[in-house]
Amino acid sequence: MKNRVISGPDPYFPYLTEYDRYAFPPPDAYKDNIIAIGGNLSPGMLLSAYEQGIFPWYNPEDPILWQSPDPRMILLPEKLHISASMKKVLKKHQFKFALDWDFSGVIKNCADIYRPGQAGTWITQDIIDAYTRLHYLGWAHSAESYENGELVGGCYGIRLGNVFFGESMFAKKPNASKAAFLTLAQMLFADDVAFIDCQVYTNHLAAFGAEEMSRKDFLVLFKQTLAPRRRITQNANAFHHLSDALDRRGNWGMLSLQD
Repeated sequence: MKNRVISGPDPYFPYLTEYDRYAFPPPDAYKDNIIAIGGNLSPGMLLSAYEQGIFPWYNPEDPILWQSPDPRMILLPEKLHISASMKKVLKKHQFKFALDWDFSGVIKNCADIYRPGQAGTWITQDIIDAYTRLHYLGWAHSAESYENGELVGGCYGIRLGNVFFGESMFAKKPNASKAAFLTLAQMLFADDVAFIDCQVYTNHLAAFGAEEMSRKDFLVLFKQTLAPRRRITQNANAFHHLSDALDRRGNWGMLSLQD
């Protein structure tokens, strides 16, 4: 990536399709969280980043900053914690749950929702467009909570094989985002997801059972988790793109509203 001072995506950087890849600098060679600067948010760039334990996180006035935090926050299946109060919320079926019904609505609400202590949002229109594109390609997913037919909470992220990368969540009603996330987490773990990458520490994530680990340990675990997918596809040759995409997207289809 060239050193251009351009906020957001670099218009001169090549567009990468979902089958193109870019080699980022190895995160474990850096002391800082920021691994690279610049580039764009085309499908191949985003997928390349996630495959290497990296994701974009930057302010609207900045160029794209590609980050790999140290420490890293992850949620393991055996650590998932549902509080007694949330068990009551889920048992009462206060919210109806859906998967991938309104990805655009979820990511736009994540961008617009007021967050105490934050002056703005890192979810710019460029981010919205890029992740919505990944959603239509089958890589990005949303989990939603509805009340009386209204979208009141949700979260979204990227699934690569047996890893889910959580990005953001929002709530317009108390417990709405928690209900969506916890329902999603249970579904993911039932579908053989090894862990949910929660990126950085928050009190909410810690309450769900997520824990911090060093970037070094995260990258080891991450590479071990993705290794089975690579063994499946490495000799596919002519069928590589198809088998690779099917594996990365998991076995999900559109999920109807759940009572």
